[in-house]
Amino acid sequence: MAKSVRIEKTSVVFGKPAQKKAASELLDSDLTPQEIREKTGATVAVRNVSLDIKEGELFVIVGLSGSGKSSFIRTLNLLNRPVSGKTMIGDKDLLDMTKKELRYFRRNEVSMVFQNFALLTHRTVIENVQYPLEIQGVSSSEYKKKAKEAIHMVGLDGWEDHMPNQLSGGMRQRVGLARALTNEPEVLLMDEPYSALDPLIRRDMQDQLLKLEDEMDRTILFITHDMNEAFRLGDRIALMKDAEIVQVGTPDEFFDKPANDYVKNFIADVDKTRILKVRNIMEKPHHIATETDTVKTTLEKLKEKDLRFTYVTDANRKFLGYVKIEQLKRSKSETIKRLVNEDDTVIYRNAYLREAWPKLRDAEYDLPVVDGKGRLRGVLDYDVVVDALAE
Repeated sequence: MAKSVRIEKTSVVFGKPAQKKAASELLDSDLTPQEIREKTGATVAVRNVSLDIKEGELFVIVGLSGSGKSSFIRTLNLLNRPVSGKTMIGDKDLLDMTKKELRYFRRNEVSMVFQNFALLTHRTVIENVQYPLEIQGVSSSEYKKKAKEAIHMVGLDGWEDHMPNQLSGGMRQRVGLARALTNEPEVLLMDEPYSALDPLIRRDMQDQLLKLEDEMDRTILFITHDMNEAFRLGDRIALMKDAEIVQVGTPDEFFDKPANDYVKNFIADVDKTRILKVRNIMEKPHHIATETDTVKTTLEKLKEKDLRFTYVTDANRKFLGYVKIEQLKRSKSETIKRLVNEDDTVIYRNAYLREAWPKLRDAEYDLPVVDGKGRLRGVLDYDVVVDALAE
């Protein structure tokens, strides 16, 4: 089950105790991190950062080297302990945890994927993947089963008995990701996991992550220095500079309302058609009916909202099609189940906008947006796509 993440005025300072104390007292001043370091000898890595990350969100933090992004993500498992602020995962404040509680949290509720793979070179693929469960004391039958499931999820079937040195860089990173998934974490932390990979392998891994994110119920925080990667992956993005957050928003919001000239320059070379995804600009349907809804109730809802049709899902929100108001007016059925017009003109929420054009031409109404499980997640309107690319 995914958990929300709430950060309130979190700061990380590196240095000797006296230096950290002196620097902490200057965090709310007008001094820059450089000036605080010159004055106290301490390094301000994260300064008064506040973020609200939703359950199940793929949230990306982007910034240049030294901006504080990696220092920040390590506060979410307390590899870096903040000098101030609050770090909430769901309803738990990490800073209030005992050592025992923190150990349990790290082993069972959060996982981290690093840039350097961090694989155990003397263990096979499956032995690397199952290792976190081994140290938890899970039975061998259970950890082998979960390890195989994770290996399948990342597309490494058949490589279970190979050693890390027999794998490509992209494959080793998949092993690291599979290992992070074995304990079914509520929060997955990814610290520049793809920055060392070649461009083609990197894109393949990005696609893999989007596919997994579409199928899993996990909150993911992803760190990168590449704005194209950030926009390609993120539901929302936070841009960091000099230990602080410069702007938070969806990719479309960055283009529409950049906070300052630094943001404008940072996104100047981003190709919108290649990084803006359907999910970035999709809208909520005006009304969604379920197949068990009555004709009478559905008709009343459409008249009330002045709609010509409604999308229809099953009880699990799987998209089934649509029903027109004319059908409802003529029908003598009790429910709308037999009235549903099947519609395969749908688009996946992780598709890029350039993939939407031919489907938009064929769609009778707004284009239904579904996830990897076929659940209706939103709608895409032709004019909204044009506006997004024109801005």
